[in-house]
Amino acid sequence: MRLLEFQAKELFGQFGIKTPKGRYSKNIEEAREHVKELGFPFVIKIQVPVGGRGKAGGIQKCQNQDEFELKYPQVAGMTIKGEKARAILLEKMAEYEKELYLSLFLNRSKRCYTIIASGEGGVEIESVKNQTIREVGLGDVSSQVAEDVAKSIGLSGKSIPDFVDMLQKLAKLTREKEAELAEINPVALLKDGSLLALDGKVVTDDNSNFRHLDMDKYQEKTELEERAEKSGFTLVELEGNIAVVGNGAGLVMSTLDMLIDNGGKAACFLDVGGGATTESVYEALTLISKMKKVKAILVNLYGGIVKTTTVASAFIKAYDDKLIDLPVYARLMGAESEKSKEMLKNTKTKMFDSVEEAINGVVVGVSKHG
Repeated sequence: MRLLEFQAKELFGQFGIKTPKGRYSKNIEEAREHVKELGFPFVIKIQVPVGGRGKAGGIQKCQNQDEFELKYPQVAGMTIKGEKARAILLEKMAEYEKELYLSLFLNRSKRCYTIIASGEGGVEIESVKNQTIREVGLGDVSSQVAEDVAKSIGLSGKSIPDFVDMLQKLAKLTREKEAELAEINPVALLKDGSLLALDGKVVTDDNSNFRHLDMDKYQEKTELEERAEKSGFTLVELEGNIAVVGNGAGLVMSTLDMLIDNGGKAACFLDVGGGATTESVYEALTLISKMKKVKAILVNLYGGIVKTTTVASAFIKAYDDKLIDLPVYARLMGAESEKSKEMLKNTKTKMFDSVEEAINGVVVGVSKHG
């Protein structure tokens, strides 16, 4: 999931990274109210999940009300690299001495995070020759490492502790939100030596987003995810081919992590919740049936408030109605688990005594049948 600039900056604010004062809007009526609050001059910035906004004319300076009335509709009506405006950000202009570049990205091949910094900002980092690159393990950045990076890109005086603070806060954001990339380009070096994030980019791993429900507001839900929400349970579509089903976010989360650790790829995170009924579980299976990439279903459910027989009944109805024709690998424990095992005995559901056995079964089964 790639956050828009205003969303990335909202996140920066949560971690104490300084940004210019700004307000986003979806229409000119909202924006007119923000103009009164911000005052002139400010910048009008199109919000799209692609780069190249400045070159395309999607960032415009605005000095007065007449310019605002002219430029806002122009920017709002633009399409950049096939992307229409999702919002418009009005942001106070900042006077600064120099532009810098700073980012942390996940280097999957080395299983670590890497800092890239430069004394040149505001352009694509690939075009910058003088870069500082430092690998930092799982994202912890010590004061000494941050200070070394600051000095390597030519900072001095008050700018060094400011840079150390900004980098450590960016690293904290990256770790806690499991971001694949957190970038500030440019970082503005102000006249007093302090630093300000003029632009921001944050990209998170879709496979970890279910662990960060506070980020849900930034997620554009799919049609199936919205339907699940209306039906009273949680569904997050992922990129794999094994649907992961359980009751309770913690249980489903740990099951998904174990599946990934054992070489499986999840097609979805599906929490039927504590108030599941036969009807709601059947609806959950209906949504799974619409995911053509799903090759098998992994169920890890502990019966407490929700009886395992409730889930078993939904699966039997789904089989009878020919809603699903997928192999199911299930570990059902708790209330009425023996009865539910008996109910599912002559179906495509394979029962296991432990979640580890169920995971091994589904990974092997899917690999054999593609």
